[in-house]
Amino acid sequence: MTTVTQMKCACESCLCIVSIEDAIQKDNKSYCSEACADGHQTTKGCGHTGCGC
Repeated sequence: MTTVTQMKCACESCLCIVSIEDAIQKDNKSYCSEACADGHQTTKGCGHTGCGC
């Protein structure tokens, strides 16, 4: 059986792949940044190069 260690950020418009171990967890979802985790209510973009969320 394979164990998943990385996944796409749960933010729909984000392109980032995040390590589940290092991800910001909110509502049982994994996010790459606080901005994505809070639904971009206060910050536009996630701050990662090449991502346009």
